[in-house]
Amino acid sequence: MNISALLTSAGINIGFSALFLSLYSILRKQPSNVYVYFGRRLEKENSRNEDPFTLERFVPSASWIVKAWEVTEDEILSIGGLDAVVFLRIFVFSIRIFSITAVVCVFGVLPVNYFGQAMQHGRISSESLDVFTIANVKGGSKWLWVHCTALYIITCSACSLLYSEYKNMSQMKLAHVTGSPPNPSHFTILVRAIPKSTEEYLTDTIRNFFTNYHGSSYLSHQIISRTGRFQKFMSNAKKVYKKFVRIRVTALDNKCRPNLYRCGLCGVVSNSFQFYHSDYNGKTTDLERSDTRRKRKECSSAFVFFKTRYAAVVASKVLQTSNPMQWVTGIAPEPCDVYWPNLWIPFGQLWIRRLATLLATIVFMFLFLIPVTFVQGLTQLDQLQQKLPFLNRIPNKAFVIQFVSGYLPSVILQLFLYSVPPMMMMFSTVEGSISRSGRKRSACCKILYFTIWNVFFVNVLSGSVISQLHIFSRPRDIPVHLAKAVPRQATFFITYVLTLGWASLSSEVLQTFSISYNWMRKYVFRWKEDPNAVPSFPYHTEVPKVLLFGLIGFTCSILAPLIVPFLLVYFFLGYLVYRNQILNVYSSYYESGGRMWPIVHNTTVFSLLLMQIIALGVFGTKDAPVASGFTIPLLIFTLLFSEYCRHHFNPIFKNFSAQDFIEMDREDEQTGRMKDIHLQLLTAYCPLTPPPTTAPEETYYDDSAAGDARNQVTI
Repeated sequence: MNISALLTSAGINIGFSALFLSLYSILRKQPSNVYVYFGRRLEKENSRNEDPFTLERFVPSASWIVKAWEVTEDEILSIGGLDAVVFLRIFVFSIRIFSITAVVCVFGVLPVNYFGQAMQHGRISSESLDVFTIANVKGGSKWLWVHCTALYIITCSACSLLYSEYKNMSQMKLAHVTGSPPNPSHFTILVRAIPKSTEEYLTDTIRNFFTNYHGSSYLSHQIISRTGRFQKFMSNAKKVYKKFVRIRVTALDNKCRPNLYRCGLCGVVSNSFQFYHSDYNGKTTDLERSDTRRKRKECSSAFVFFKTRYAAVVASKVLQTSNPMQWVTGIAPEPCDVYWPNLWIPFGQLWIRRLATLLATIVFMFLFLIPVTFVQGLTQLDQLQQKLPFLNRIPNKAFVIQFVSGYLPSVILQLFLYSVPPMMMMFSTVEGSISRSGRKRSACCKILYFTIWNVFFVNVLSGSVISQLHIFSRPRDIPVHLAKAVPRQATFFITYVLTLGWASLSSEVLQTFSISYNWMRKYVFRWKEDPNAVPSFPYHTEVPKVLLFGLIGFTCSILAPLIVPFLLVYFFLGYLVYRNQILNVYSSYYESGGRMWPIVHNTTVFSLLLMQIIALGVFGTKDAPVASGFTIPLLIFTLLFSEYCRHHFNPIFKNFSAQDFIEMDREDEQTGRMKDIHLQLLTAYCPLTPPPTTAPEETYYDDSAAGDARNQVTI
């Protein structure tokens, strides 16, 4: 691939990006698209202003960029929560480290690569991209010390920035815990694998156990039950009814005249679609109550409430009995974060489910080798035509060859990658996660491993992917093989950044799927907008994508420095786009409290180690023993730095501080807030609860249980 093919790919992606950004700046001004581009703001403000018709609505503008840039981090924290701040700090870190990398590599490493061999250079546009990589440096060159120096500068700068970010994130995590309003999850533990007895109700078993062993701190409990099919039908019917009678959504005409609706498919006006008012007021019928008692199936799980935060966190960490498979405890998720369908899963099945999902993920990763191998072959079209004769029909024109080898591979790979997030989310659901944020975090890790393996490692394996798997049986040869393969695939990674990076950001801000779906709803099916249908931020898809670009940037920085400017543009644009999306589009229904940052830190450290291992292999193949010797201490330093951060900061994201919880408990007792907190705990965990914009569904109490009458909740 030469510079002209790269410019062709860059031109196509720049054109698409400019078109999408211009369309967004126009479409966001149209009143019909307000629920697509301002869903979060409308949900919070509960108001909508109809702007008068002006020609300015049809003129592209960059005002949204200015507004996104001016928002402070404190405003982001109040709007999107700590998870949103963590996500944006990934871009801040990436901009800082790759700005340093760009200066070092573009002005230091790139000239050394270009003039690495005594050869006659032609026009820049006709030059192969290989002359800009380290492959153009002849073996034994004394200029390889420039690459080694750049490696040290990048590693030391990255570690310094990582330490600063990890320290700041830890402080924000502690401030988030101590400064937020009383959280019901701090007083609540989830108990699973409760042994059932034929002699007493399950509620009595739980109360007797915790009264006996946690008598001074035990407050109450709430049993988790499964309902019958009739109750699920009734719950769905209630939701449908509420949608039809929501005046703000349907905007029914209150005048005394018949309501006519036009069919979106044929255009015929009909009065057969009418809304009837009902006397339903949320009361539970006798039939419903009887079915609830008959069909409910008690799970061996319960939420147990304690009088203080400290008592709850201690009870969640200790082993309750000598049998570790009974009375298993853990801190409960926040009420809006609970993933109710997975609470009924028996505790003994979890290890089987995790093993099954692990095997399914591995199988899916290997099945994905088929499209990745084909895409990797398109970058070497001449070799692929020898194995697949039907590709000889491709016109032998320069522009077509540049399009097929430069732009098409990244597009095809991206289309196949769209199937990965739904599969990984399904695997994480089957795995048995009890919280929505935990399910997303699990899917995030799976997608991250998947993309690093399939997009990076599989693409750098030259030739047949299966035939190259033997290199993993000889770990000593891995650095040498990567050192030879990564520079050859640098051109693919550059086009990948252009296609998946620039174009995907433009598609994200345009909300291509959402705007298409909105038009179908309004103009084909004639449905009204639902102000409560605001999406949550897809951290499980966006975090792996950003981290993958960081890995590609680190590993290719000294090998193919041309990629760094394209990455910088991506991170700058992504920082603005996602700030805008957090402010206007996505709503924060739940959050993990910044627990994504350890994943970010560990992935970045892995990227640094991979960069150093590849550099070690490169220096070995280039007969530079001094540079290889200086790289080994850098590997050791990076590993020690990772261990230091893991011991100093990681526990803050996994555990709570007893000191902070005791001080918070004392403050609540002194101010008299503790009694109100205890009352709120009894109704905090209600199942079948929609996103927080609507009132929670009713909680069903077990009247037949002796003693505590508030101790049952159904799912």
